[in-house]
Amino acid sequence: MTEAFTAGQVFDGRALRTGVAVAVDGPEIAALLDLAEARAQGVAVRDLGAGILAPGLVDLQVNGGDGVMLGAGADARMLERICAAHARLGATLILPTLITDRPEVTVQVIEAGMAATRAGIAGFGGLHLEGPHLDPGRAGAHDPALIRPMSDSDLALLERATACLPALMVTVAPEAVSRAQIARLVAAGVVVSLGHSGCSAEAAHAASAAGATCATHLFNAMGPLAARAPGLVGAVLTGPLRAGIIADGVHVAEDALRVALAMKAPDALFLVSDAMAVAGTAADAFDLGGRRVLRRDGRLTLEDGTLAGADISLPQSLAHLARLGVDPALALAMASRIPAEVIGAPASGRLTPGARADLVHLAPDWTLRGVWQGGARIARLSA
Repeated sequence: MTEAFTAGQVFDGRALRTGVAVAVDGPEIAALLDLAEARAQGVAVRDLGAGILAPGLVDLQVNGGDGVMLGAGADARMLERICAAHARLGATLILPTLITDRPEVTVQVIEAGMAATRAGIAGFGGLHLEGPHLDPGRAGAHDPALIRPMSDSDLALLERATACLPALMVTVAPEAVSRAQIARLVAAGVVVSLGHSGCSAEAAHAASAAGATCATHLFNAMGPLAARAPGLVGAVLTGPLRAGIIADGVHVAEDALRVALAMKAPDALFLVSDAMAVAGTAADAFDLGGRRVLRRDGRLTLEDGTLAGADISLPQSLAHLARLGVDPALALAMASRIPAEVIGAPASGRLTPGARADLVHLAPDWTLRGVWQGGARIARLSA
């Protein structure tokens, strides 16, 4: 049965439109209809009221949620729990993300991802492995004792994994991988992202030429941009790499965010939550690799004050961009179409015929009013 929905505005993935309705047929978008014509033809259109009806949001960096972190003990059920938690926060397609861990845990998470793929778990878009092939000098909240260069066996594991997952993103530092390894990963279908690195701009450009296409949480865990040493930040801002960014007012100062928008908009910057176990819960702390992470005043930090992920959802990130005066259509694209393009998920992040019927209804103040995943409304939302 076909249903149709409208709201004050409809964002189709590229532009905000008025006077249109989104027709849904089961798990897919059937059509975008002219609202007046649809009503004249007797189509039952549900008016959701003020606000914006948009594609379900897409988050490529999600470390945990609903009280769990992706890591040791991972199975398909854990991934389902994390995906469901973020769907309640508006992100209907995510990459559950493993931060630097032991080799056996990486294998376990990949096997869990394969099982989740076979099970068709809603919202599971693949995996993001953030490490362990990073620069220990830019470890951030990662355990530097577990950071190491990429070996031949690591490379072979990732090549096998990407063939069995919807998408596989791997964050590496140019210091820890060779250009030949990057080229092999990309040839296998891996989305290679640069991050946690103090590399030179020249090294970053070389990694990009080898096939890397992204940068992970721009500005964070990267060397600073300087006049004669622009580093990874400079290479990202001036080169073709797309970049995730955490728009929470904590990880990136407003002026730095404006610089990134000026340099990378309209199609090369996307939002990530970098969410941790507390996402979707009221918990005030959790454990990360045997270390305590505290939740205070919109921040997640280790006990020494090191930032350890972010405490924000994508709708809250959109509200932050709105406060900075960012064009709403650009902000919405950064949370939907652009990240979907990054991982090659054309059925997500846009409202076009044949796309998945993943929708969010956002109030005028950007709070979440409704979420539909595969055409079915999610009954309970998280704040």
